[in-house]
Amino acid sequence: MAFGLYGAFLTFHLIIQSFFAFLEHKRMRRDSLSCSYTKSVALTISAYQEDPAYLRECLQSVKSTLYPPEKLRIIMVVDGNSNEDRYMMDMFQEVFAGEDVGTFIWENNYHHQPQLDMEIGDGGYQTGDEPSHYTEIDMEDPGQLVVEELIRTKRCVCIMQKWGGKREVMYTAFKALGNSVDYVCDSDTKLEPEATVELVKVLESNERYGAVGGDVRILNLSDSYISFMSSLRYWMAFNIERACQSYFNCVSCISGPLGLYRNDLLQQFLESWYNQKFLGTHCTFGDDRHLTNRMLSIGYATKYTARSRCYSETPSLFLRWLAQQTRWTKSYFREWLYNALWWHRHHLWMTYESVVSGIFPFFVTATVLRLFYGGNLWDVLWVLLCVQLVACVKALYACWLRSNPVMLFMSLYAVLYMGGLLPAKYFAILTMNKSSWGTSGRKKMVGNYMPLLPVSIWGLLLLGGLIYTIYQEALADWTTEAKQAEILYLLAGLAIYLGYWTFMVMLYWVWIRKCCRKRMDFYSLEV
Repeated sequence: MAFGLYGAFLTFHLIIQSFFAFLEHKRMRRDSLSCSYTKSVALTISAYQEDPAYLRECLQSVKSTLYPPEKLRIIMVVDGNSNEDRYMMDMFQEVFAGEDVGTFIWENNYHHQPQLDMEIGDGGYQTGDEPSHYTEIDMEDPGQLVVEELIRTKRCVCIMQKWGGKREVMYTAFKALGNSVDYVCDSDTKLEPEATVELVKVLESNERYGAVGGDVRILNLSDSYISFMSSLRYWMAFNIERACQSYFNCVSCISGPLGLYRNDLLQQFLESWYNQKFLGTHCTFGDDRHLTNRMLSIGYATKYTARSRCYSETPSLFLRWLAQQTRWTKSYFREWLYNALWWHRHHLWMTYESVVSGIFPFFVTATVLRLFYGGNLWDVLWVLLCVQLVACVKALYACWLRSNPVMLFMSLYAVLYMGGLLPAKYFAILTMNKSSWGTSGRKKMVGNYMPLLPVSIWGLLLLGGLIYTIYQEALADWTTEAKQAEILYLLAGLAIYLGYWTFMVMLYWVWIRKCCRKRMDFYSLEV
């Protein structure tokens, strides 16, 4: 009964959501927005132990951006200033050779400034003070002045600074820019040439638009099952969910890979954005979602456009993907609480969608556990069949919306959600005050196995429920007419479920793993 209601409500929600997303896409195609090319734009790149191949693609795509060079600045800030980080600055200099380039290795950052030792009697104390023998006072960092001068005068700048996390490197770019540009574009991905100008068009079209995000696609979709499924999930997230939110002018997250902000507004809440705390801990992740929330909190609209597109690398290994999803979930629930303060300032849809998406994982968890521990094998099989049926409905709907049969494989995402993402949500909630980048740099393998803990616990809970149900069924009388009929249902349901997965896995292996990899050997993605 519960899964029947769940399926009916989810179908209704998807239809309504897709309808408004369709209207927003129709509006994008209908409205021929123009660009004045008079607004100055700073494109900022945050780098941390990046994969050299992906970083080069990112920088080369930025160099090919179709926007007046005299109105476009390119700023890359590297989170780290050791010798092993130097390759990123060298690559920046190589790609932008011949441009107006400035580089600097900063020993500190904005929030780790040098200090000066002072002895007693140096004049640093007032009468009545009781200082220790030595103390320290802050002094102005000459490196900071160099950074600000470079970023405000040079067109292409690369700064290496003391490690401080992603929000620290973003802050450096934003703070050093000050009010010297009109718009700030945050991106660390491979951009299409028209990506920047399409974002500018949206902000120029309405003064009440404070920020706009673009369509993020996956660059390494053929690497693994994980990256391929992520590519399908990204399409759904941006072209249905965010497109629907954009129709109501309340996109909940201007995604980090591609977003443009009005700089004068951003500067107003820059310090409060950086100094965000949750449960007494300084927040270092969820920077893009909190930037969006800050923009919404001052009453400005946030938009999405599918005309602006970029290609981002996504984890291809399960552990790294799980760590990424855990980090994103932490910021989602934290920002959900902050976002609730501003529901009254925006369209009712923002409230409705926030409530639905916030309650959804808890409802699914409770329903699954209740059925697994219900002592009836058919209930367990019914859970699996219902989850897959809902996933198939969504996949078929996505096929129709995108006019691409590859979206049929979206039905396979259900196993990732139920087996990995769902338990990771609870781990994220319990560790929300733990701050870090969340995933390692793209150049290194993940060494943190903690995200596997909730997956293991979830698996044991389901296994325990299955064993309990089998034990209960073993005690039942299977000679009755009802039980004999149930055997037929069990065999039919199991055959359908296993048959479906066998067919889809074979189709994936032949179509995606074989055919697409062959194409990738002969063709490269041009943007």
